[in-house]
Amino acid sequence: MMQMLVAGGLAPLTDGQRGADEDNPRGYLEYDKTKSLRSDNSWLGDARGKVVKVIVQLLEYLPREKYRIVFMQRDLIEVVRSQRTMLERSGKQGAALSDAQLEGLFSKQVEAVDRFLQASDAQVLKVQHRSCIDCPAEVAAEVNRFLGGGLDEGAMVEAVDPTLYRQQSGPE
Repeated sequence: MMQMLVAGGLAPLTDGQRGADEDNPRGYLEYDKTKSLRSDNSWLGDARGKVVKVIVQLLEYLPREKYRIVFMQRDLIEVVRSQRTMLERSGKQGAALSDAQLEGLFSKQVEAVDRFLQASDAQVLKVQHRSCIDCPAEVAAEVNRFLGGGLDEGAMVEAVDPTLYRQQSGPE
């Protein structure tokens, strides 16, 4: 989604600290300070008018303001597979939990954030990860409408590379 948004014409808040690699050959478009959102949100002013990737576990630490959040939903089996693959490639130790335990943990985190978002002032558009791959033009149009129009939907569609969708759980 970040690749789509940037291709569509939005500026990302990124620091370039995590560059392209085998797991993500286009780079991560991340901002390292988002990891400290729980204890430090002083950087949020730098994010005005930009797109910022925030992981699900940290969304609840956003101050109560009006945000537009594109909430990416992905099959949790795929999330676990992807995380384990990245950890293995980087030589890092993964969680000492089974895949089923991790899926359960992630599911509870997503449910908690869902409740938080429903009670927040944020406008939220939920987008299925798989839909970005299977129907990028529809997703681009939906995201463009949600964000107020003006994005280059054609460029957003072109940013989608189905060959990078490697950790699949099967047809949905």
